[in-house]
Amino acid sequence: MGSFSIWHWLIVLVIVLVLFGRGRVSEIMGDFGKGIKSFKEGMHEEDGKASTPPAQIASKPVDPVPTAAAAPVETKNEQL
Repeated sequence: MGSFSIWHWLIVLVIVLVLFGRGRVSEIMGDFGKGIKSFKEGMHEEDGKASTPPAQIASKPVDPVPTAAAAPVETKNEQL
């Protein structure tokens, strides 16, 4: 009682074909297949990129505490 029989699936298929038409269903399935193919190609590209380590970027260390030699910041109130 909890599962669908073949008759249920045939009725659903007929309703879908009536609503969308045969051409539209095949177009949707073709787009679905292209999407799966594109997804698989993307996964293969990710596998190739993961094997090469990312380039190291050398950067100058940032001092979290400002030094006294830093120039004072002027605000709009000081300019008036």
